[in-house]
Amino acid sequence: MGSLDPSLIAGLPVFDGLRAADLDRIVGQARSLRIAKDHPVFEQEQEAHSFFLLLDGHVRVVKSTPDGQEVTVRYISPGELMGIAHALGRATYPANAVAAVDCVVLAWPSRLWSTFAADYPSFGANTYKAVGGRLQDAHTRVIEMATEQVEQRVAHALLKLAKQAGKKTEEGILIDFPITRQNIAEMTGTTLFTVSRLLSAWEEQQLVKGGRQKVTLVAPHQLLLIAEGRTQKS
Repeated sequence: MGSLDPSLIAGLPVFDGLRAADLDRIVGQARSLRIAKDHPVFEQEQEAHSFFLLLDGHVRVVKSTPDGQEVTVRYISPGELMGIAHALGRATYPANAVAAVDCVVLAWPSRLWSTFAADYPSFGANTYKAVGGRLQDAHTRVIEMATEQVEQRVAHALLKLAKQAGKKTEEGILIDFPITRQNIAEMTGTTLFTVSRLLSAWEEQQLVKGGRQKVTLVAPHQLLLIAEGRTQKS
């Protein structure tokens, strides 16, 4: 396999501030992998042998609970790092990463983590900024779970997914990867029954449009009002 093109990673936030020669050296030590839909990129508690950058596709981060349940925690979009256990001071992966669609990733051996962070200070700073952003997201979700009505939480989740992977269509903003009502329930700390009831009501009100593992936001502004608790409950 020939060497990878540095333009694959140029312009991505995590590599912001790096010179072309640095990008060339970084990408020269990566492997390109194709991960088929529903296959794992890595698995929870597996030795963190590599860290990854998602080039194309979407990855679902799933946490296994002690009683054997699987909970969708977040989605990774193109341009994001994942499997960065060493940045968290861990030797194993904290969750499962599963391809939501066919994906292309770059992989580096984890032993290069500290080398990259030392040789390229902006890479280290950008990575810790990304980790901080994820921790802030987790903190926000804990507060939402404690203080918001379930319809607010579901509306927030849909808006966030649309911001992350929204594709404009004639009907509205399509969340452009397969997502089930069960995934949404897990992300918002509620039940499949509650999410199904809510989405059915919102479909009747023409706020969203459902389909097989698809959700389109027909009236995102109305969903924003619901997320912010600024509408009368239906």
